Amino acid sequence: MKIETKTAHFSSPLYLESGRILEPYEIAYETYGELNADHSNVVLVCHALSGSHHAAGVYEGERKAGWWDGLIGDGKGIDTRKYFVISTNVIGSCFGSTGPMSNNYSTQAPYRLKFPVVTIKDMIRAQMHLLSDLGIHHVRAIVGGSMGGMQALQFAVDYPNFADDIIALAATYATRPWTIAFNKVAVEAIRRDPRFKHGNYEKDDFKEEGLDGLAIGRIAGHISYLSPDSMDDKFGRNYVGTDGLFELFGRYEVERYMEYNTNNFSRIFDPLSYLYIVKAINTFNLSRGYDSLHDAISRIKANVHLISFSSDYLFFPSEMEHIAKMMARNGQAHSYLEVKSNYGHDAFLVEVEKFEAHIREVLELGIRN
Repeated sequence: MKIETKTAHFSSPLYLESGRILEPYEIAYETYGELNADHSNVVLVCHALSGSHHAAGVYEGERKAGWWDGLIGDGKGIDTRKYFVISTNVIGSCFGSTGPMSNNYSTQAPYRLKFPVVTIKDMIRAQMHLLSDLGIHHVRAIVGGSMGGMQALQFAVDYPNFADDIIALAATYATRPWTIAFNKVAVEAIRRDPRFKHGNYEKDDFKEEGLDGLAIGRIAGHISYLSPDSMDDKFGRNYVGTDGLFELFGRYEVERYMEYNTNNFSRIFDPLSYLYIVKAINTFNLSRGYDSLHDAISRIKANVHLISFSSDYLFFPSEMEHIAKMMARNGQAHSYLEVKSNYGHDAFLVEVEKFEAHIREVLELGIRN
């Protein structure tokens, strides 16, 4: 599989939903496979909160594969022998695209809290600029899970003629209070950490030790991404062998897992980017800018394929099913699949084998048509 990693630079302004302007800006992106002569084999992949443009493959000298490597590659569900896959890093992230710790062009100092709030609409508008710059004005499909699924659905509504198929996994039509409440834990833990310094930290301040506030907030995130059954299966009531049962801070295995994963995460993910992306997730609402959700959904012309997971407690299956029912009433082309899973929200990342064939079929049927 051919992998290329690039950064696109834009001097033209990006007009944001808030009324503010981002200028200039950059988008990091990765491509897999080869673009065909008529540009008809493009699949756009959108990432979730903590993801990046590195969706598949392994970089030279590293062992960790891209976050959806099980789905994207030669002979896989999104077959890079057939499709030219583009994965972009969203505006606001800390993995190469312009974000809050990028330098403000006018001051040559990081934006920090002066960075504008960005929305899912803004993220996809920036991606449209990138694709247009690459000479791509129509795509075979757009695929994404969680926040990536939000982007895919927003593409379907805002740019009805842009994609043949939209495949959204573990997403929703609007972020509900339950999810916003989980996100609030992370927001407040970061804001109240003294080392956060109200956003006035330096770029490498957390490279060695991480930020405790982000680590604590990420624990809340992990709980929402999993499910009670998946925790039972993975950890049971197993106790850490080296910790005493009657030590006050002795740990169960589930506690050690949370500590290890969240501490590592807080070393590599910028806390300001986390705050800005969480804000984009919280404000997501497909109906904003339209008269109603029905009005927004009615704009869709692509074939929409909705995939939910039975144990997802972050974006419940009923939320995806609600979109499917609206499309059914409108006579719009769609499919709905609820995957039986005990893994929770993260099933879209870890149980690829349960929906890979479905995605392969969607893409192959489109080519035959």
